Amino acid sequence: MEDELLLLAGRVIDGLHLEDLRPADLAPDAPLFAGGLGLDSIDALELAVIIERHYGVRIADAEIGKQAFASLRHLHEHIRSKQVG
Repeated sequence: MEDELLLLAGRVIDGLHLEDLRPADLAPDAPLFAGGLGLDSIDALELAVIIERHYGVRIADAEIGKQAFASLRHLHEHIRSKQVG
């Protein structure tokens, strides 16, 4: 996995207190919600705060969040797209 994805995975794990996981355990294309990590709506709010704090990227609404939080790779791509432009 790319270094940037590993760093993001580590921040997700630390921020959501997923102590049983290591960054390398998160498959970049696996869903973060539902059948993937099984995150819920409270986790989504916490994840949005983590992303804003570490990357300066705000998740503006639920629809953007749904797309960005589809997987670790989607989240990484969303962050990059907002930081570049």
